[in-house]
Amino acid sequence: VQLVESGGGLVQAGGSLRLSCAASGLTFDDHVIGWFRQAPGKERERVSYISSSDGRSWYADSVKGRFTISSDNAKNTVYLQMNSLKPEDTALYYCAAARTQWDYWGQGTQVTVSS
Repeated sequence: VQLVESGGGLVQAGGSLRLSCAASGLTFDDHVIGWFRQAPGKERERVSYISSSDGRSWYADSVKGRFTISSDNAKNTVYLQMNSLKPEDTALYYCAAARTQWDYWGQGTQVTVSS
């Protein structure tokens, strides 16, 4: 199983980025795909997740209304559209896949938001 994130970068506050998580080696429809983030000195935080089979999604309160998760099942890819970015969104963003628990993790992509 491989999860590969992309799309991170440096952006000014108020800007946008779209992260991608390309999954291979797993049955995409059987898994929930999630985004997590970890800033230096802080605990890992679950940001959002989506059920690939029915499209149900969840968001952390800290990103609700600003981030949107979506899934392209034909491409086995999950996206995280991040708008109105804030400096406190700066972190290493990981995607992960779960059936009953978060079994698989990507390497992460860095998001840095400057003030």
